[in-house]
Amino acid sequence: MAKRDYYEVLGVQKGASKDDIKKAYRKLAIQYHPDKNPGNKEAEEKFKEATEAYEILGDDQKRQAYDQFGFAGVEGMGAGPQDYSQTFRGFEDIFGDFSGIFDTFFGGSASGAGARRGSGGSRQGANLRYDIEIPFKDAVFGTKVEIQYSRNDSCPACKGSGAAGGTGKKVCPTCQGSGQVRRSSGFFSVASTCPSCGGEGYIIEKPCQECGGSGTQKKRQKIMVTIPPGVENGKRVVIPRQGDAGPSGAPPGDLYVFIRVKAHEYFERQNEDLYCAVPISVTQAALGADIQVNALDGKTIKVKVPAGIQNGKLLRIRDEGVPVPGRRGNLYIKLMVQVPTKLSKRGRELMEELARVEGENSAPKPIPLEELAE
Repeated sequence: MAKRDYYEVLGVQKGASKDDIKKAYRKLAIQYHPDKNPGNKEAEEKFKEATEAYEILGDDQKRQAYDQFGFAGVEGMGAGPQDYSQTFRGFEDIFGDFSGIFDTFFGGSASGAGARRGSGGSRQGANLRYDIEIPFKDAVFGTKVEIQYSRNDSCPACKGSGAAGGTGKKVCPTCQGSGQVRRSSGFFSVASTCPSCGGEGYIIEKPCQECGGSGTQKKRQKIMVTIPPGVENGKRVVIPRQGDAGPSGAPPGDLYVFIRVKAHEYFERQNEDLYCAVPISVTQAALGADIQVNALDGKTIKVKVPAGIQNGKLLRIRDEGVPVPGRRGNLYIKLMVQVPTKLSKRGRELMEELARVEGENSAPKPIPLEELAE
């Protein structure tokens, strides 16, 4: 079968940059690599074809000769599917920036396998999540909440070692304590987690009967969680070392308590400030008044309503908002003027007299929008 043009094989234009050529080859190498296509002869041939094309076009001298003279220009220069050792003079040159190639071929990364641990090292236990819902008031002023949850605790029988009494651990014979094994496939050489010891670097001679060698047992636990003042909806509280115990005596993970805050019937929050709406009568708005408002913490606050206050205006009460470090926010009271829907006979007479005295505008003009925004 006649050879295809190398640029056509890689799917790039003749003027493609070296980076474009490298990316094109990487894509084809991942797609057709024999490890991903066991027993597929067509995929193997396409892999070899792409490798041969990259060998030529990835080398400036060979590419120049090919561009000028075609296949004749590179004859005898090492072009061919059997010359892989020269093609991959630097494996990192092609895949050095693409750590995902390891995951694609072998389901794990070389760096990840090496980072796990070896020779008796240990990894932290898993972090746990717990969700709670607290009242609005508790979120503002803080509280303590008792929670109950399940976690993997250190096995009391083996004290977390995973080994039965009187026995210990020995170096893994498969990986010789490194925690990883190396697999070669052609020019690829990739480290992966040792299947015998799970990356620990050692194996337990006689596992503990209570925990099966894991060093942990499931336990139901109660703890008191302190919710700080001013916590917001969706925030979390981290409790160190209250997650799952680590395997074989490794330190435990952390417990993450995520907080949902219930809506309040009367109050809402914006950052460190609180807002509520309070009704007043038409006469209170017109004449002014002293009213009493219940704050979120239950205490009564005296509020002076200025004469002539308009519907929807805000009154600020300092230092009655959300406690935050070093200070406290404000409480804003929105005054809602309540127009009576039913009047007594005497009330109607008084309102009519007021209208006559003050005069009524039967042809009002629109209010400027900038005034509405105030």
